[in-house]
Amino acid sequence: MSTHRPTSHITLWIVQGVLAALFLFAGGFKLAAPTADLARVSPLPVGFLKFIGACEVLGALGLVLPGLFRVRRELTPLAAAGLVVIMVGAIVVTAITQGVPAAGFPLLVGALATVVALRRRPSRIQNA
Repeated sequence: MSTHRPTSHITLWIVQGVLAALFLFAGGFKLAAPTADLARVSPLPVGFLKFIGACEVLGALGLVLPGLFRVRRELTPLAAAGLVVIMVGAIVVTAITQGVPAAGFPLLVGALATVVALRRRPSRIQNA
């Protein structure tokens, strides 16, 4: 018997959608912004920021597309785990450059991505 409830399934999809939108926006900005603007915003090298932007966009797509198309759904927790790694870095960089209180937002985003990574594990996908 499955303990999967429809409300938790819907809530998880909402979290995935919000995270996907957030990472599409953040990653798209990093990819589209001129290098001079990126250099002013962050102390990190511009090439590294462009790489992170590409990872964020791909991770955002990985959060929603496998489930929408019902193809390779095991990729969703991997995408979420990759975004967790990015957010750990964001927490550290934000805490160093802007102070510990400012690191609360990347911490929250990372926690939500962790929930998606854990709840969308392949064993859970098969029971859905």
